[in-house]
Amino acid sequence: MLRVGLAQIDVTVGIRELNYKKVSEWMERYCAPSPLPTAIVLPEIWDVGYALEEGENIADPSGIEAQGFLGTLARQYGVWFVGGSVLARSGSGNVNRAQVINPSGKLVAEYDKVHLIPLMDEDKYLKPGQKLGVFQIDDIQAGCVICYDIRFCEWLRLYALAGAKVLFVSAEWPQIRIEHWKTLLKARAIENMIYIVACNRVGTSKDTLFGGASMVIDPWGEVLYEGGSGEEGVFLEIDPEKVQAIRDHLQVFRMRCPKLYSGLVK
Repeated sequence: MLRVGLAQIDVTVGIRELNYKKVSEWMERYCAPSPLPTAIVLPEIWDVGYALEEGENIADPSGIEAQGFLGTLARQYGVWFVGGSVLARSGSGNVNRAQVINPSGKLVAEYDKVHLIPLMDEDKYLKPGQKLGVFQIDDIQAGCVICYDIRFCEWLRLYALAGAKVLFVSAEWPQIRIEHWKTLLKARAIENMIYIVACNRVGTSKDTLFGGASMVIDPWGEVLYEGGSGEEGVFLEIDPEKVQAIRDHLQVFRMRCPKLYSGLVK
């Protein structure tokens, strides 16, 4: 069993200290002890929001500052953090980087967003990632993606083929397309027979209203939780062993015909 938490919060654009304070207050309010391994998901770019044009001045070098902040909270509460993502400086450019931090406060995995959305100018200011974000929470194989990634079914299928039973999603998804968010998340859960644990931000910045509706969806596509449009927090227990039972029953992966899918590679 795994306990998952969704920190559906607003994000103050460009002011890291206020967002740190927001996350600390959320933890104090919602995070009660549990004997189960617990993984908490934050929204996309929770540290500074979409201040991409200011990245030269405010990007976190290699995400070290955010790693230290979340590491302290992870040790204090005995939890994992899986995302959200932060605006990190990496080499010669900036990236939208999810961090996975264990209860000892150690960074155990990173994922740089692969699919950069032009509508938010990510392609102008960020470098795309080049690899899957897979890791283990105790003995549970898991993965993480970021927002626009969920529109790319081929990418998320690779996580399932890598053995992931839980896929964590961090997002800043706008209210105007929130029905797309809900439909895509359900589809990705059903087609991959995987748990989806997705955290979206709320609030408004730069004239964009973000839609919340954070979700936990089981491998049959059943919505176990759907958030509202305001700040909130929730913890649920999920059973990753259910994933293998469903995959064995439906045998979708065994029935795949990869040779016939070669046209996808162009």
